[in-house]
Amino acid sequence: MNTHHSPLTTHHEDTIVALATPNGIGAIAVIRLSGPDAIAIANSVWKGKDLTKQASHTIHFGHIVDGDLVLDEVLASLFVAPRSYTRENVVEISCHASGYIIESIIKLFIKKGARSAKPGEFTLRAFLNGQLDLSQAEAVADLIASNSKASQQVALQQLRGGFSTQLQALREQLVNFASLIELELDFAEEDVEFANRDQLKNLIHEITKIVGRLIQSFELGNAIKNGVNTVIAGRPNAGKSTLLNALLNEERAIVSHIPGTTRDTIEEVLNIQGINFRLIDTAGIREATDAIEQIGVQRTMEKISQSALLVYVFDAAEITTEELNNDIESLQKPGISMLLVANKADLLTDAQLTALPHGDKLTIISAKEKQHIDELKQRIYSSSIKDQLSGDETMVTNIRHLEALQKTEEALVRVLGGIDGSITSDFLSMDIKQALHYLGEITGVVTTDDLLENIFSKFCIGK
Repeated sequence: MNTHHSPLTTHHEDTIVALATPNGIGAIAVIRLSGPDAIAIANSVWKGKDLTKQASHTIHFGHIVDGDLVLDEVLASLFVAPRSYTRENVVEISCHASGYIIESIIKLFIKKGARSAKPGEFTLRAFLNGQLDLSQAEAVADLIASNSKASQQVALQQLRGGFSTQLQALREQLVNFASLIELELDFAEEDVEFANRDQLKNLIHEITKIVGRLIQSFELGNAIKNGVNTVIAGRPNAGKSTLLNALLNEERAIVSHIPGTTRDTIEEVLNIQGINFRLIDTAGIREATDAIEQIGVQRTMEKISQSALLVYVFDAAEITTEELNNDIESLQKPGISMLLVANKADLLTDAQLTALPHGDKLTIISAKEKQHIDELKQRIYSSSIKDQLSGDETMVTNIRHLEALQKTEEALVRVLGGIDGSITSDFLSMDIKQALHYLGEITGVVTTDDLLENIFSKFCIGK
């Protein structure tokens, strides 16, 4: 049930104003007005063509004036309802990006009847007016925050409604069966079945399969959106910091032959084929010789437990097979992929190279000489992304969506159990309604004030 009474959703008839571009001195700033009086308010301080008589999607040159005082010469872009982002009248003023000019124009609009927009209020209005559903509105924030090609593509696909279309189709099929079961309740005394139980069972199986696939996509979707936590670990002097520098192609970490140089973690972002990997260079794993180094080793183990990918680096010229096997056994954790990196290959004899373990998890490199670094990057990418990424695949990146899908799946499992257990129509109806409720929460068919407040308060002002 849509019940919009929170501070974010009141005064929907107001005209709102905000700076839509970042604060700071620059060439151009854009001030956005949206609401029933947006064009009239802009026109009341406008010197140029009468904006109230101009067509939608046109741009006009003129001046913003406060009485006889000219504040700036600007461009005004007109979007007449419903042909705008919010489906309301929208005016965007492109002015010079002086802090004084921006503040003066916004204050003038407020004096003429507009009010300051709250965070996310323009996109909230787009949702309330049916321009976007809730998952598309959230994709707007993801698109703004995207910092890699892959995260941008996933957010754009969701903004275009790929996720919403799939969920809406599932929901409509469930609604049809729910209505038939509701009809059965009206004829309870006559013991009739309008909803074919075999057809319902097949539908639930099909929907459960799709929902399960969406739930599984979250691991990859989350990695694309937030980056893959990748820990570089190993014994002191194995070349971890040298490897970090080689991967980044810059001198980011201090490199020394003295064991224990890295006392704390160093974090950097490496982009491989559009995916961000959050590289964490850690203190060497060994028996600490002092309290500070001990803290560093403890932090290394904590970072490993929080990572999705562990790149274990070892000095191939120094480590014994027993030491290598012991390290691998102690560092392997459930749910964490591990890549083995044999470093200092430039110092190895042919016999030592032959004695190294082989397999698709091992890469032989020389971090100092930057040998086989590109091969390692490809392995880092493949171990996390594999062949899962395709341009048109629906992917879950939002924890709210994941939780709603998990609750949907639980409700669908109860529906299947109810059909097999031949439970009465009223109990079956309750479980189907639960599934419909959670599916509806994702796209905003079902919303609460607290949910909207939580989502849109995280947006930037002006969007």
